[in-house]
Amino acid sequence: MTQRQPQPQQQPLTLIEVEALARSAHEGQTDKAGRPYAEHLAAVAEGVRVRGGSPEQQAAAWLHDAVEDEALSREWLDSAALPQPVKDMVLAVTKRAGEPVEEYAARILATPGALLVKEADLAHNADPVRLSVLDGPTRERLSAKYAYVRSLLGLTAP
Repeated sequence: MTQRQPQPQQQPLTLIEVEALARSAHEGQTDKAGRPYAEHLAAVAEGVRVRGGSPEQQAAAWLHDAVEDEALSREWLDSAALPQPVKDMVLAVTKRAGEPVEEYAARILATPGALLVKEADLAHNADPVRLSVLDGPTRERLSAKYAYVRSLLGLTAP
């Protein structure tokens, strides 16, 4: 009888590797203000870090929009060399087509670590300097949207 050898475990991606992967995946994308999308990812990751977030939360911050924006596929995320909590946080903050915002917020609240990632995301999205380059109606619509999501998540104003 031959004994089965265990399959080697893939080493998890380092935070530097996750950052490089996210930057590459979003290459050429811009945000609503026309800025390189990687600037938003960096700001969210830094927001998580300064709020005391773990390396896993920082990794999720770098990847927080990757699946939603189709920069990386769900299949990629499922098979990626990432700890399960990182994958869970990324999926928690990934909006789903037609999903009520209340369900989205409930999923974030139910997923350990995801609230801090979303808090940093909302803080950067609602940054007055970032919003100032948008037209008035868009700025007002987005400000109201971010305020509502913050209220659902129990977060105070930025």
